[in-house]
Amino acid sequence: MSTRTNLIEDQAARFSVLSSGQKRKIYSEVLEVLQYTGARIHHEEVLEKLKEQGCAVDGNRVYIPSQLVSRALLTVPPVTTIHSWDGKHRLRIELGRTHFGPGPTCPNFEDPFTGARRPYVRDDVSTVARVCDALANVEFIMSLGWISDVSNGLEEVYEFAELIQNSSKPVIAWGFTKEKCELIHKIALAMAGGEKAFRHRPNYIFYSEPISPLVCDYDAVEKLVYCAEHGIPHIFSPANSAGATTPATAAGQLVVTLADTLIGLVITQLTHPGACLIIGGTQSIMDMRTMIFAYGAPELSLLGAGITELAEYLELPAFSAGGCSDSKQVDIQSAIEACFSIHAATLSGANLVHDVGFLDSGMTGSLPQLVLADELISMSRRISRGVLVNKQTLAIQEINEIAHKNGDFSDLEHTAQLKDLHWVPDLMDRRSETEWRADGARTLQQRMQEKTQRILRDHQGTNRDVPDQAKREIQQILDEAEKEASERSAF
Repeated sequence: MSTRTNLIEDQAARFSVLSSGQKRKIYSEVLEVLQYTGARIHHEEVLEKLKEQGCAVDGNRVYIPSQLVSRALLTVPPVTTIHSWDGKHRLRIELGRTHFGPGPTCPNFEDPFTGARRPYVRDDVSTVARVCDALANVEFIMSLGWISDVSNGLEEVYEFAELIQNSSKPVIAWGFTKEKCELIHKIALAMAGGEKAFRHRPNYIFYSEPISPLVCDYDAVEKLVYCAEHGIPHIFSPANSAGATTPATAAGQLVVTLADTLIGLVITQLTHPGACLIIGGTQSIMDMRTMIFAYGAPELSLLGAGITELAEYLELPAFSAGGCSDSKQVDIQSAIEACFSIHAATLSGANLVHDVGFLDSGMTGSLPQLVLADELISMSRRISRGVLVNKQTLAIQEINEIAHKNGDFSDLEHTAQLKDLHWVPDLMDRRSETEWRADGARTLQQRMQEKTQRILRDHQGTNRDVPDQAKREIQQILDEAEKEASERSAF
């Protein structure tokens, strides 16, 4: 006999691109690759640790037995929470929750006032942070660009300093070397109030990549070890291109991507069992006609869903990409490509989805595209909530009442009570043509531009709320980094 209870669980509409058997097969082949093909790891100390744990080592090639991977999977945490420095936001990274945000390193920026494409500069970082801070469906922040007007080698440090001071949302940082990782962490500690406070409530995630296929260079390993030792949640995921850094097939690409990221998992757990590592990857195809990494390709969504399902199979959080486009401007193409990848990421259950707001195959960051994506994310989330079925939502009493009155449901208290169930647009226009024309007949592009400029005019971000002590510490860190950079360049 079955019974019904009043237990209500989180529900979501989801899709799958891999069967249970396919996930088992791919993971089995990944273990085969790690054990018998091996990986090149350019770090003597870590090679020695791996050797002590039973790995065969030949020069810089290491063969990782499956039992070592299995042991690492037992200690990595499946749930991690990132906190904003002011305590107003929490980013809970766990199975079933999807969070969106921009990506980094675009050399160009679409000026939010003129629309012109130009080099990305330091002042743009605070602009991006303020817009992200104001958008309800953007839950973590990255820069949407690569700073062109600061000292060479300190771009990622200035970027992090600007992001964390101008928004209270958690930051995903990046850096080429361990030294940059250390500088970023000093800034994070200044905002957190010290080492103990940071370990209790980390305020950022560090993101780095291996070199596909199956290579961990010295800097990648150094960053893995540093983050594990200092309690820094770490995304370790390759940016793989089918037909270039991986096989042209989706299955082969998923094998390489998962193998790449599991190498980092093993190193992290050997360094500090229980350290947070988020796996995944930015995956798409190389367009064989142009040699471009295609950000708008349907394969980006397919492969993102695939790596998400494999991560979930291993009970690990997943990092992927969406909300991006190959279009050179915000237009119909950019909207279509962003919509497909956002919805696929939502329905696959990816945990952290970055690169929202990318145009021109990752060469240009666009705030209007980010603003549009915020609306698309909201729409996708409404669909993913699915259909709630209970006594109230079935509305049998109301159906019976209206059927006998031969009326409609618009005046019922039940309708008024549940009106918030319906999704309400911000950018999309549902008015009559007469009303639309009376309001200036503005296009979607115009409304996106106006909303972006309105946020920049009215939303000041959090810089004025940052404690003076933290500001002084951050400036001192930047000044010392500048001094060291100047001394190095003098030789």
